[in-house]
This record gives sequence, C-alpha cells and structure tokens, in this order.
Amino acid sequence: MTVIDISPSVMQFLLAFIVVAPLLGAVAALLPAPPGLKGKNPDQAVLRHGVTVTGAVLIAAIVLAAGFDHGHPATMQATTDISWIPALDVRIHLGIDGISLPLLLLTALLTFLCALYSYFKPPAGPSPKAFTALVLVLESGTLATFAVLDLLLFFLAFEMVLIPMYFLIARWGGDQRQAAAWKFILYTLLGSVVMLLGLLLIGLKSGTFDMVALATDNGRGLTASVQVIAVLAVGVGLAVKTPMWPLHSWLPAAHTAAPTIGSVLLAGVLLKMGTYGFVRILLPIAPDGMRTFAPHLAAFAVVGIVYGSLACLALARTGAKGDLKRLIAYSSVGHMGFVLLGIATMTPTGVNGALFANIAHGLITGLLFFLAGAVKDRYGTADLDTLAGATGAALYGRAPRLGALLAFAAVASLGLPGLAGFWGEMLTLFGAYSPAEGLSRPAFRTFMAIGAFGTLLTAAYMLIVVRRVCMGEHTPHSQLSPDTRPTDGPRPSAAAGSPPQLADIQAYEAATWTPLAALTVLAGLWPAVLLGLTDPAVQKLLAGGKS
Repeated sequence: MTVIDISPSVMQFLLAFIVVAPLLGAVAALLPAPPGLKGKNPDQAVLRHGVTVTGAVLIAAIVLAAGFDHGHPATMQATTDISWIPALDVRIHLGIDGISLPLLLLTALLTFLCALYSYFKPPAGPSPKAFTALVLVLESGTLATFAVLDLLLFFLAFEMVLIPMYFLIARWGGDQRQAAAWKFILYTLLGSVVMLLGLLLIGLKSGTFDMVALATDNGRGLTASVQVIAVLAVGVGLAVKTPMWPLHSWLPAAHTAAPTIGSVLLAGVLLKMGTYGFVRILLPIAPDGMRTFAPHLAAFAVVGIVYGSLACLALARTGAKGDLKRLIAYSSVGHMGFVLLGIATMTPTGVNGALFANIAHGLITGLLFFLAGAVKDRYGTADLDTLAGATGAALYGRAPRLGALLAFAAVASLGLPGLAGFWGEMLTLFGAYSPAEGLSRPAFRTFMAIGAFGTLLTAAYMLIVVRRVCMGEHTPHSQLSPDTRPTDGPRPSAAAGSPPQLADIQAYEAATWTPLAALTVLAGLWPAVLLGLTDPAVQKLLAGGKS
C-alpha cells in the first residue's frame, strides 16, 4: 500500500539523493557564488542556498515516504547494495524500513526548519558560508546514519557529525563555548573508539558487516561471550551519544553554549543516533548480550529519568540562577532515559514506545529549544530568575502568543495525554511491566514504578517553568535597576507600572515552529500513523528477521 506508485529504481535514487545532496550542497556553499546568484547580500545568498538544499532534501524525503510500501514496513525498501571494499566485504548498502523512515523524515524536517530560521535570523559569528556548509554536512551524516546497512558505513556516518557540531558550538556558540565544544568532542570521540572495536569484533567474528544479514542471523554466528563484549563496547559509544546517565555530563554544557539551531539539531536529531544504534544493531545482532545487560541498561535509564528531573527542579527553583536552555538539556537526559528503558525491555511494546518517544522528543524538544532561543534573543538572557520577575518578564502579558506556545511545548514535554509525549512514555512503562522472557519481572516492575515517579517530577518542573516564565511577577518598570531593565524590544509604555512589551512571534518564527506544534498534536491524537510503521518492523527485528 503506497500513497503514490514509484518504481524501485526511482526509490533508490531518492534515498541516495537524500544522503548525498547535503554533502554536495556543502561543497557548493564554500565555492564562489555565480554572478547572478550573489544578489545584493552574499551572506543572505549563501543562507538562501542552505534553505534551498535542505528544502529539496525534505521534498525528496516526503516523496520517498509517499512511495514507501506501508503495507510491508518490515521490508527493507529503496535498497542499494554495491561492493565498496571487497577485501573487508564492506558494501555501500542503503535501505529504509518502518524504523528508519520516521527518523529520516524528522532529520530532513528539523534541518530545513533550522536553515529557514537562520535565513531570517542569521547567526552571530564568523562566515555564513562556513555555517551553512557545516549544517549541510551535519545533515548528510545524520541521514546516512539512519539509511546505511553496513556496520563500518554506520560508524563513518556516526562520526561524520562530530566535527560540524564541534565547530557550530565553538564558533557560533555563546559563553563558555570553547570548553563546551571540547567536552562534547572528547566524550563522543572516546565513546566512538570503544564502539569501533565492538563493531569490528562483530564483523570479524561473524564474517560480515552487513546489518541485514547479521540481524537475520540473530546472533547465532556469535558466541555468548563475543555478544557480551560487543554489547558492552558498542553500547558505551551509543550511550555517550544518547546520552545515558552517567555519561551525560557533556550535554548540558553543549546545549547551553550552542547557538539555537545547534541545540535544536543536537537534541532533535543527534541524540537519536545513539538510541537508533541500540535498536538497529544490538537488539537483533547480539540478543544474548543485550539480555545480559538489559537490567543494567534499565537501571541506568531510570536513574537518568530521576536524576534529570531532580536537576531540572534544582535549576527551576527561585534563586538558583538556572538557565532555561540548561534546564531543557537536563530534561533530555530524563526523556532519553524512557527511550533506553523501552529498549531494555526487549519487547515489541517497549521498543515501539522507545521509537515513538524518540520522534516525540525530537519534535517537542526541538520546539522548546527554538522557543528558549527566542526568549534569550528578546531578553538577552536565559537566566530563569531574571525571566521570572526581575524584569517583569511574564510572557503572557508581554508576548502572549510566545508565552502560549512555550506553555504548549512544556505540557507536551511533560506527557499530557493527547500530545506526542504521552504515548512513548506510556508504552515504555507498559513494556517494563512485562519484559521479555528471561528478564526479571520484579526488577523491571520496580524500574517501571521509578519511571512513573519520574513522570510526576517532569510535570512538577515543567509547570514551575511555565508559572515562573509565562506568569512571572510583574515588577513596575520604574522600580527596576538599570542593569536589570530589558534591552530588547520596544520601550515601555508611559502608563505607570506597566511592563515593557516585547516583540511577539514573528512571521518567520511562526513558519518555523508551526510544523513542530502541528505534528506534536497529530502524533498525540493519531499515534497509529507512527506505530503502524514501527510495529511490524520491530516484530520482525526481535524475531530474528522472521516476519
């Protein structure tokens, strides 16, 4: 069942185009623009180039999804399989199924929205040429990660995103950007070295790096000890990128220092690469090793859920000088904990919940970081104490549409029924109630209870943020000290005690943020759109390639 009938060769071309086009676009961005395309403002011209390339990739991804056979989402489609390094049996093997297609679409959408946002609000920093090229390389590496079906190609794509993100933080970031960028690159590189050893172990011991063949074999070609070592090695690298507690400490610093679109892409796309690796590689290829480590993975996951929530509560309290972007970063540690818990259950319900939570987190947290960046641009700070009253900063009164959208994103993040965040968490907890055969039910039900408690903590800190930022105390402008008065936006009205108004949502911001809000509602009201894709593929994955 397809929306439109597309031939297999065209489907192959579309998937190859989606992966390669951003890379070619990055090269073109660095070249001198043809005279007719320079325009009056070369900087705007290269940013427009970024919008054009990411827009073309998004259109190709939508057409690919329309041509995807939704009646057989467990089957690899749009496949390309070409020998690349015969000596190692490494192949350029591309393909998508119901697990990777939603992540491909999410990546294409978020990157396009970031490029569009940057066109209207150019980043403060060095050359827009380099900025555009780095964003496009980042997109290419991320899309390749979700499309390749060879272990070594997966590793190359996985690593391809590190350097662009490092420079986006280090060159276009805010305070402490150099330290945050170094922490990001060191953590992820060290994790990747260990992961490479695990991938090589799998490939050399099994005789192939082909992920489809390995998944079909379902670990039968690997001894139990090899599987345990491989899961430990590969899992460490994936856990750093996810990020799993206690390997998460690079994330808050990176998010706080990164520019707005850097934070959006980091939370919305890059974190998904780690959890995708758990589902695509470790669950089907090393099931015995995963079963050994599943209780430990679940324990780390629920600690991350509670830890992230407690960290957010600490940042949200009055007088803590908490940063809004840092708080959202810590919330990601908690949300990705639910994804890891679902994976650790090794059940179709739990894994489907993990994949749903992945997409929901990308939409909701991407929107939250866009909004946090907009608030910081307007106030010149993301400090919660400043936003919550020192400047009379209640968003409902000063920028009502911005305040309403921030409240919407916050309640979506806390898992309100009817919005996307609800289904992933609920399915994950259901999966933990009845884990896979061989896993301890009492242990996983304990993890389920701890995770459920984490949802209450999430609701607490998100509602505190909404109350403080959107409904903060109105301090008369005349009572503010000069160093706390807002510098952005129009000057205050003459009426005594009335707070200064801010620019509300602009047209380009509405264009950027509306798709994320709409998809959050759509996924919440109609979860079958996503679950109909993932469930057959997950069933086949866990059954060892058998439908």
